Order: sequence, then C-alpha cells, then structure tokens
Amino acid sequence: MKRIVHHAVYDTLADWETGHATAHLRSGRYHREPGGYEIVTVGLTADPVVTMGGVRIAPDLTLDRLSPADSALLILPGADLWDTGDTLAPFARKAGEFLAAGVPVAAICGATAGLAREGLLDDRDHTSAVVHYLMAQDGYAGAERYVDADAVLGGDLITAGPTEPVAFAREILRRLDVCRPEVLDAWFRLFARSDATAFEVLAAA
Repeated sequence: MKRIVHHAVYDTLADWETGHATAHLRSGRYHREPGGYEIVTVGLTADPVVTMGGVRIAPDLTLDRLSPADSALLILPGADLWDTGDTLAPFARKAGEFLAAGVPVAAICGATAGLAREGLLDDRDHTSAVVHYLMAQDGYAGAERYVDADAVLGGDLITAGPTEPVAFAREILRRLDVCRPEVLDAWFRLFARSDATAFEVLAAA
C-alpha cells in the first residue's frame, strides 16, 4: 500500500481545514500498522504559496508530475481561489484522474465547488457547505446525491464543509483504514466533542 498522501497547496489555502488529517496521518498514532504517512505538498508550480493565515509553503512537487500510481490519497483544501476563477481547475482535473484510477480524493470547502464544476460529484454521494453553494456552479448536476452531513465518504471521494475539519479527517482515516473502528470513534469524540471518556480508548490503543 502506498504510504504517501499528496496535499494540494495554493495561495489563499484555508489553513484550518486539513491539519487534523495530516497531523494524524503523519504521526502514526493510533494506526493499525506502525509508522505514518509521508505528506507531500503539490503546487501548480514550484513557487511558494501563501495560505489564508499568511503561512508560506514551498511545494515539494508540481502538479504535472503527480500520478495517482504514486499516491494513497489526494487532499484538496478550500481556498478563496476556488471561488474567483479557474486558477485551480487543474487540481480538479487531477482529482478526476485519481478517482478514475481508484485512488481516493478528499475535498473540503471550496474544493467541493471545483469538483462540482468538473462533474465529479454528479454520481457520488457528497456534501459541502450547503447544497445551494454547489447548485450555483456551472456543470453541477449532482443535487440528488447531496447528503446533509458533517462529512461524507462516497466510495473513493471524501467531502466536507468548511466548519468540519475533524469530521473530514475522520472520513479520511476511515477510507484509508488507518484505525480500528472503536479507536476512530474515540478519536472523533475526543477531538470533535472533548469527550473525556474517549481518552481511555485512545490510551489503550
């Protein structure tokens, strides 16, 4: 199994949306198998990008060199740029290549709109901020597959709205089968709900 997760990076990236997922994938903590995943950042070019929070990131890899065969997962965070033009459309097209190859894609916030415009949500269960946000996207015909939930795992596609970074991470960990189900449930209860009873399960893991 591939142990590399590719994380798209671009200007105005929403810093808070993917940190739970990447931190727990990389750490290896609570995983069934020892060791974590390598997180490799992917940019349109090799030039540094600046996130919404002002963090400067130098991409490890350029998008034209990214192949689904080399990856366990592609993560697409939200960003203002998803809603202001077609600058990030190449990432949505790359997501289509991943899904066609049976390699999972995780999209949150504005990235779901990019996938909607590519028609990648039409035949898969999915969610976003609200369905009306997606219905405003040219090319979207998937309203019947929209699920009003914190995050949705629809086959190889994980989606979530901007306020659900922990649920987004939960579905990523579920799709990659990183943790035993009871451990994943405890992890979510602790980080999403501050449920102190979940700590005992995690400590035992």
